[in-house]
This record gives sequence, C-alpha cells and structure tokens, in this order.
Amino acid sequence: MKEQFKKFLNEEQDPKAIEKITSKLNDLLMKGEEVGYIAVQKKPAITVFPDSIVLTNKRIIICKPKNLGLSMDFTDYTWDDIASTFVKENILGSEFSFGTKTDLAVSIDYIPKIQARKIYTYAKEQLDLLKNPVQTATPIQETAEPVFEEEAEEIEEVETEEVTSFAEILPAAPAVTETYEPLPTQPTQPAGERKLSDLSKEELFDKLQNYKKLLDNGLIIQGEYDAYKKEILSYM
Repeated sequence: MKEQFKKFLNEEQDPKAIEKITSKLNDLLMKGEEVGYIAVQKKPAITVFPDSIVLTNKRIIICKPKNLGLSMDFTDYTWDDIASTFVKENILGSEFSFGTKTDLAVSIDYIPKIQARKIYTYAKEQLDLLKNPVQTATPIQETAEPVFEEEAEEIEEVETEEVTSFAEILPAAPAVTETYEPLPTQPTQPAGERKLSDLSKEELFDKLQNYKKLLDNGLIIQGEYDAYKKEILSYM
C-alpha cells in the first residue's frame, strides 16, 4: 500500500490522509484514469481530518472526511465542466478555486503554497490539452516493390486525375463572416473604483462571485447580472 501513495508525499502531505484517500480511490477511478496529484489541507490548528483535492487526467475530486474519518464524501468535476482555475496565496497557506461553466464556484483553503502551485499547474495543463488535443500522425507505409520509371509516370498521371476530379465534386467552402455583439452598456463606475482592466484574474473572479450573491439576494435582476458577467469574462 505504501508504494501506491509514496509518490504523492513530495510536498509535506499528511501520510495518513494520503493513505486513506488512495485506499478509497481504487474503487472510484474509471478505466484509463490516473491520479496526477493530491493536495491535503493544512490548517493552522491541528486538523485531524483534513479535506483533500485529487487531480486526475479526467476530473477534479474533492474529498471531505466525515463521521470521525470513518467515511468520506467525494464530489467530482470533469475537465469539460471547468471554465477557469485560480490560486490565491495568503499568509497561512493558499486557496485553490475553480469555476464551472454553470457559474458554480468551488474552493478549498489552507492548501500549502507548494501544493497549491502544483495543482494549479496540473489543472492548466489539463485544460490546455482539452483545448488543443495532441493529434498522432498516421505512419506512411512504403512499398517494398521497386517502381520503374514508366510505372512511376503512370501512377503520377492517375493520382493527378483523381485529385482533379475530386476537387470538382467538392463545393466551394462559403466564406464565414464573424460578427461580434457589442457589450451591453454598464452603469458608470463610482469614483475611486478600479477599472476591470486593472484587476487581476483572482480579483475579477471575486467580483463575479459578489454579483452572483447580489442576484441571489434579489438586489439585481438577471439581465444586469448577465451583462456584468459577460464584461468580467472578457477580461479573464
């Protein structure tokens, strides 16, 4: 059992927490799914049952112990559902958070800074692979039989005729004109408030969360929230 989780003990993770997580993950991993990194919460006070976050090549899994550590709740989010990730470094550890495409914000705090940077980097790599999948080139098979000059000329003529007739069959691709909708007019910012272009991604994410709270409390309408959200996402 130790060999299975030894590779996740590079950045001061709690060995007992890692052992509990990996023992339960064996039955949760899908076919072809591999664990890339595990980060364990480390609060200033003694934490007997810390929360953990597991990153695999298919999803993010939040692990929260309950019932005095006898059981554990698992919540997972596939990389297809994740829109953005953030890391906020504080004096006592860091906070790793991510937003989903359904406007759900998830965060886990008191992650050691080195672990937080590791999961942030791993998450960025997975999102980049999702946007730009690696394409494997099909190997070209070479013929072992020698080709004489007369046969080579005949082959070239046939290939030229096939390409020409194939091009005549295909219709010309229509030109695509991209149209951009102008951003809705936003209320004038109060004096002294910083512009959105001057804010960092973490501050923009916090501002979006605040607008979501205003919408939930009925202080702004859905149309206003959509306009704020669209403008904030354009700077992220």
